[in-house]
Amino acid sequence: MSARTVVILGSTGSIGTQAIDVVRRNPERFDVVGLSAGGRDVAAVARDARELGVQTVAVADEGAGPALAAALDGTGIEVLAGPDASTTLAGRGADVVLNGITGSVGLGPTLAALRAGSTLALANKESLVVGGALVHAARRRDDQIVPVDSEHSAIAQALRGGARGEVRRIVLTASGGPFRGWSLDDVKTVTAQQALAHPTWSMGPVVTVNSSTLMNKGLELIEAHLLFGVPVDDITVVVHPQSVVHSMVEFVDGSTIAQASPPDMRLPIALGLSWPDRVPAVAPPCDWSQATAWTFEPLDEEVFGAVRLAREAVAASATHPAVYNAANEECVDAFLAGRIGFLDIVTTVERVLREHDGTAPGDLTLDAVLAAEAWARARAHEVLDRR
Repeated sequence: MSARTVVILGSTGSIGTQAIDVVRRNPERFDVVGLSAGGRDVAAVARDARELGVQTVAVADEGAGPALAAALDGTGIEVLAGPDASTTLAGRGADVVLNGITGSVGLGPTLAALRAGSTLALANKESLVVGGALVHAARRRDDQIVPVDSEHSAIAQALRGGARGEVRRIVLTASGGPFRGWSLDDVKTVTAQQALAHPTWSMGPVVTVNSSTLMNKGLELIEAHLLFGVPVDDITVVVHPQSVVHSMVEFVDGSTIAQASPPDMRLPIALGLSWPDRVPAVAPPCDWSQATAWTFEPLDEEVFGAVRLAREAVAASATHPAVYNAANEECVDAFLAGRIGFLDIVTTVERVLREHDGTAPGDLTLDAVLAAEAWARARAHEVLDRR
């Protein structure tokens, strides 16, 4: 079996660095031909490019291009720089493109990879959330998108246990974040430092804050709806603080199939790169020789209203999910900068959603998505500046 050619987008981030670790351990399976990153850590990109022997590297920061080219002088490695560099690299036709970029800027690379016929290992949930029908239209085969989020990877694995018509509902598990069990009064004074202290996962700052507000779970609910064709009303969110059961599928006969493993993102990453095959010994399994307990509890939607807003966004229009995501990104930046409080994130997103006119599904275009995002970001700033 020949090695699969792989492009890793977001190579210096949490997903990207763990993907490189998987590749290092399995050089006979994967041949990394391209890396992309934002450009803030040129040394890391150059180091990884040399080690992996890639053909091309891409950085979004055009100003970082000369420094990266200098660091790779004499290697023959092609350097792409600028806001479209990752999109260009994603469209080169590698066997697998792992999209580990954070935020809706990942939409362009997602569409490029799909149009080129590559298998898309998707960790960038925002591109599917904001792109929706555009992403589906770009697919060339039903199995072209392989989810890398631990929850959606779990669902994809569980769905192997039955036909799609036998699915009653999807159960998305959530750790509950650092403020599980807190009251509305408790979370009013939450600081950025507290929000960045996730009890289970090590992630980038935006994703970590999203997990603390459960905005991340709202995005995952929309992603599950779009990936698996399940109505949002048939997707339930359940709090599971141990983060061992990554999600479940309930079937019409009353059976529920769950995927369980200790929290280690290398497992869904490896499966995304090798789907439908499994890579041996990627992560330690559950230790069944030790007494243990897993607990499940309902989500407190009074304190964490982000999931409710996600359902409303899906029902409202084709561009409301893009507004949901874009307004949230601006609010998270403001929160991390100390300009707004923790509860202001969700309340601002809700206000911006309520004011958006929306686009009908049949009228969705890339220009409509970009316009909705631009409006949402500007409107969020206007609301925040008046606080």
